[in-house]
Amino acid sequence: MKGLFKSKPRTPADVVRQTRDLLIYVDINWNTREAKREEKMAELCKNIRELKSILYGNSEAEPVSEACAQLTQEFFQGNTLRLLIICLPKLNLEARKDATQVVANLQRQQVHSRLIASDYLEANKDLLDLLVSGYENMDIALHYGAMLRECIRHQSIARYVLESEHMKKFFNYIQLPNFDIASDASATFKELLTRHKSTVAEFLSKNYDWFFNEFNSKLLESPNYITRRQAIKLLGDMLLDRSNSAVMMRYVSSKDNLMILMNLLRESSKNIQIEAFHVFKLFAANQNKPQEIVSILVTNRNKLLRLLGDFKTDKVQHCTSFTCFATRNYLEWSL
Repeated sequence: MKGLFKSKPRTPADVVRQTRDLLIYVDINWNTREAKREEKMAELCKNIRELKSILYGNSEAEPVSEACAQLTQEFFQGNTLRLLIICLPKLNLEARKDATQVVANLQRQQVHSRLIASDYLEANKDLLDLLVSGYENMDIALHYGAMLRECIRHQSIARYVLESEHMKKFFNYIQLPNFDIASDASATFKELLTRHKSTVAEFLSKNYDWFFNEFNSKLLESPNYITRRQAIKLLGDMLLDRSNSAVMMRYVSSKDNLMILMNLLRESSKNIQIEAFHVFKLFAANQNKPQEIVSILVTNRNKLLRLLGDFKTDKVQHCTSFTCFATRNYLEWSL
């Protein structure tokens, strides 16, 4: 008789529905008496942990594809993602971490061979606005940042963020005094500008003037060493990508850009010098240099040769040593 009263195991969809109900309760009744709220919060945190276990598996079992698909379908059908993102600041730290992992995993889950997370975000782009603005809240910045990077795995979502006014905010977020948040914003910024090649090329072409004005003045010329180092590395990654060849030719035709790079070549940090060299060599190798570029290179020829000579003797990567040698020879014989 005892077996007749056992509760029926919850399905993945049941867990999502109960989580959604708890999120709604927490969102609406945040100011209820403490004991009741704590009880509901404990139940909610337990449910979020269970969602993570279904999606990732645990020490005893691997995740089951059918269970993951059921969970994913119910999650997006019922608007649970919106509720989870909105209520994230009200969760404790462990629940925030679990929720962040759940959202990250859901971006990769397919239902009937479709990434339904992408479809959902397409119809709810205001959630991207919320995630980006999370960098302004120290308590949730890292969680929202991690969620955002997973969301921009979808090309259409990355395009939305690139084309929004949010891109201008990243130049400030990267320079926030909190190192962890600034680093996280920098990682998101890099992901936006390197993951989806065709979308990035289109963005840089359309927004060249304001973007590189901000990039040069706020990042490459930043007083912060870490900001300069990350920025010059990212610049090299962008300009050396074939998809951005038109943007690269425009960048290396500017004397102002050349002067910034030459200043970076003089940095005391070898790491910044080497990354700056990878961009500088594009100026030197340009077969259609504007006369003002040629004049600057001619005027500074001897200084550049001495600098590149030092590079050649340093213990740097072979490819860097080789390209330094080739660029040095080019400056010797072509200017």
